Amino acid sequence: MVDLVTQIKERLNIVDFLKTYLQLSSAGKNFKAACPFHKEKTPSFIISPDRQIWHCFGCGAGGDMIGFLMRYENLEFVEALKVLADKTGLDFQHQGNSDQRQYDRLYKINQLAKDFFKNNLVSAILAQEYFKSRGLKPETIAEFELGAAPDNADALSRYLTKQGYNMAEIEKAGLVFKTQRGTYMDRFRNRLMFPLYNSFGKVIAFTGRVMPLPADLSAKAVSAEASAAKYVNSPETPIFNKSRLLFGLHKSKNEIRQLDAVVIVEGQMDFLMSWQDGIKNIVATSGTALTGDHLKLLRRFTGNMIVSFDSDEAGQLATERTIDMAQAADFSVKIIHLESKDPADIVKNNPGLMAKLVSGADSAMSYYFGRYLSTKDGDAALRKNNMRVLLTKLKNIYSPTEKGYWIKELSDRTGIGERFLLEEIDLIKSEPMDGNAKALPNSPEKQNLSRQDLIAQRLLSLVVADEGLADQLQTSYNYLPERYQAVFNYLRKSKDGATQAAATSQFSELLNLINLCSSLLLDQNKTKLAEEFQSLVKHLKLEHLRDRRLALTVLIKSAEQKDDNEELMKALREFDEISKEMQLT
Repeated sequence: MVDLVTQIKERLNIVDFLKTYLQLSSAGKNFKAACPFHKEKTPSFIISPDRQIWHCFGCGAGGDMIGFLMRYENLEFVEALKVLADKTGLDFQHQGNSDQRQYDRLYKINQLAKDFFKNNLVSAILAQEYFKSRGLKPETIAEFELGAAPDNADALSRYLTKQGYNMAEIEKAGLVFKTQRGTYMDRFRNRLMFPLYNSFGKVIAFTGRVMPLPADLSAKAVSAEASAAKYVNSPETPIFNKSRLLFGLHKSKNEIRQLDAVVIVEGQMDFLMSWQDGIKNIVATSGTALTGDHLKLLRRFTGNMIVSFDSDEAGQLATERTIDMAQAADFSVKIIHLESKDPADIVKNNPGLMAKLVSGADSAMSYYFGRYLSTKDGDAALRKNNMRVLLTKLKNIYSPTEKGYWIKELSDRTGIGERFLLEEIDLIKSEPMDGNAKALPNSPEKQNLSRQDLIAQRLLSLVVADEGLADQLQTSYNYLPERYQAVFNYLRKSKDGATQAAATSQFSELLNLINLCSSLLLDQNKTKLAEEFQSLVKHLKLEHLRDRRLALTVLIKSAEQKDDNEELMKALREFDEISKEMQLT
């Protein structure tokens, strides 16, 4: 692999490569450009032809052309190497490792399948009529290479085997499945086919929609068709992970970056019709819920999101979940108020309207205020519940500035003082927003965990993974919640993993959780573990101080009510000391 990297760098100049992504200008013997990884007015992205590297003095990012491609296109190292090998004419298939050669065959199988479905669309009259009835133009169908799967149990698999691929490979690509009788059957039969691409434009999977029925079918045939799943997706494969894929991103990513905003819709037809209507900074979730991986991917291009899901109740719930996750990840979120059920219908019936709705999108919190602050709610219990829902939404906003603005706005709209709203927010436990967290044992220990719980568990996991950190944690022992102090004492006495697993029932589930977490850390660099450890200790201390300051707030109020001046002055002094310590931490 090192040999291949050297050959790539010998054949491809970094300046010529980056010209395909950025507008470069001369800066002496170097070149400069506006950094694509953060917003800036004055270019601080510098390319050195002599050293064949780049560095941004604004955000601190830097590296070689491989690192740039990985970051810009959200690729793994091997994937980036494959792209650069293709550009330089090097034979990656023979020089790459065996795993990558296997991936390359999966890409080629999906590419052949896409061509097969696309060619079959020419004779699939019902599929053509459906696309036309939905308003899709031939150029849009051609641009996104839509197709049709024939109504045949093995048409695709027979075609692929003739191209030199065996059934095991075709199954691994997700295009066939094995029946109970041990035979293979095509996964997609008699369906409209939507190819799914990774962010670099390679076909990695498919969505198949059930084919529309001709008008003269018998009632029996209609009943059989109705029982079929409306949409069938490729299963996850070595090259396809549905939680990381956004439909259309390979086409829209540059427009998203340039406009610094992304429009998110639910389905492929919503995307295609909106794209056809001139909205180019758009992606679709393809019928899956938005995930943390989706947000990480989009964060590379923009921090601004415009959400447009279906107007039915399911769509509204999906909208709320997306807002909450995005705001917790520091996205600025706006909402489109749909007049029809979905964007595809809007575009078909009112060309140009969708673009106006995008430009007039409302802020997410205004959407929530309209949804939960209805003046028609006469039920006091319902009003209280709606208020707590709103405060939970506010608590999950990442930006303190934005959170403060909306707390003031809520205070103005309801007449409830900001101080009381803040006190109520403090009583609400934050909801985890990342849908991609690793699965952990489902035990009572992990339910309703506070931030202190999560920090303490992670710290103890680090201590188990690197025993050298135990002495450092001892100096912050008093900041640990009481039950974690007991667990830490137990871990220090028992170094043997088997003994830990056999701990008393008081700690067994928590220890299992900590040991599982630590097992995921064992292969990590110890320097990185130490850096994370120091950061967590700092946050643990801050949480401890916040709790103590909150307790002092209650004590101060009590002393004021009792007119106990001595107790009041003592609490005020400690409150002041803790506030200063928090500023220095």
